[in-house]
Amino acid sequence: MKIIKNKSRGITLIALVITIIVLLILVGITISALTGDNRNIWKSARSSIQNKNGRI
Repeated sequence: MKIIKNKSRGITLIALVITIIVLLILVGITISALTGDNRNIWKSARSSIQNKNGRI
């Protein structure tokens, strides 16, 4: 009898953990950019509206 070896390779646990860590870092950066003290995104949107209305 021949022994059949299962050579299927899937995602390893280490690759999965690294992917989750990278995604959490990206989410943290996005949330801090939107709700941070500077609020650069909101300031740029407000100034864009003011430019369209002609109030600088």
